[in-house]
Amino acid sequence: MNDVIYVNVSVEQIGPTASQGRAREHTVVMDRPEAKGGQNQGAMGGENLLMSLGGCFMSNLLAAAQNRDSGLNNAKLEIRGSLASAPPRFTAVEMKVCADSSDPDGLQKLVSIAERGCIVANTLKNAVELNIVLA
Repeated sequence: MNDVIYVNVSVEQIGPTASQGRAREHTVVMDRPEAKGGQNQGAMGGENLLMSLGGCFMSNLLAAAQNRDSGLNNAKLEIRGSLASAPPRFTAVEMKVCADSSDPDGLQKLVSIAERGCIVANTLKNAVELNIVLA
């Protein structure tokens, strides 16, 4: 029998167009840009979704590198979501991975390990076309 593990967060209104998300003792402000009627107090929810993918993937990448003493440095992710207009949603997401590594041949293995371990990537793969490539 599988035990269910829950991850809990909360979001509350903090202004006319802004909200604050809370996970444990951490917070993030979300808002719309002024061009969309907001006050630009933070990233939009969709932008946070893409950053969440990047943060989840990066933590797995760095952990895999540390566990293998791979000498990974200057890791950077560029993430692009393709938007459809009606209903508004991401139809595809591409993440490009760049990093300095003392083992360039092992870098692709680290990317594969991070992709398999990333909760957000594993969730999105069943919802959108998700491509993670080493740049």
